[in-house]
Order: sequence, then C-alpha cells, then structure tokens
Amino acid sequence: MGKLPDMTKHRGFPSGMPGTGIQFTIRRANPKGVTPIKSLPRRARPGSAEHRVDAAFLHALWHHFGAEPFERGNLDAARLNLFFGREVIAADKDFDPTSYEAMLVINEKLARENFPESFEDVMEV
Repeated sequence: MGKLPDMTKHRGFPSGMPGTGIQFTIRRANPKGVTPIKSLPRRARPGSAEHRVDAAFLHALWHHFGAEPFERGNLDAARLNLFFGREVIAADKDFDPTSYEAMLVINEKLARENFPESFEDVMEV
C-alpha cells in the first residue's frame, strides 16, 4: 500500500451513531482516492430513524465546530453528502470536493429550519 494522503482527524468528534453501526468519521484516508463530496438527495422524513441519525450528525457538527468553517478531514463523505449544498456548504469559492483539506461551513439558517433539534444543548438519541 502506498502512502495515504494526509487527513485531519477531528479529535473528540463522535465516531458514529451509538448502537447503529452508522459512522460519522472514517479511521484512515482512502488508499484508492478521496471520496468526492457532492449533494445527494435525503429521503429521511422528520420523526423517522434516518432523520434522527441526520439530526445527530448535524448536532455533532454544530457542537464541535459551531458557525466557523471546518476542514473536511476524517468526516464521513456519505454522511456529509446528505447535507452538502443545503445545511453544509463550501466555505470558499476554491472548494475541492476531492480534498480532505476542503473547508466547509454550516448553513445555520437552513440547518435550524430543517433540524431545530440539532441546536439544542443536549440531544437524546
């Protein structure tokens, strides 16, 4: 295996949704290349289990990074793709969707509208 690309590991960020096997972070860089960030449709309806997972991920993003831009790093691309272009957007015009160093930011207005529970101090999962 060749040298893996550098990837920031967000220490203290939850690795996933407890008791589900759903991951929020990855352990190591992908040796086949960085999975691109792209907007994917989200089919979770409010009140569904999928919506709770999405809300928990956004809760973790908000309470870890707040309104400040953050590096993609080891955040799971599959989970980010469900938010990208809506609640999570590129932080700069030179956004590279295939870089672990890409900067993102929470679109707070839309995120609060779609996931108000994610902004509470404590979220029961």
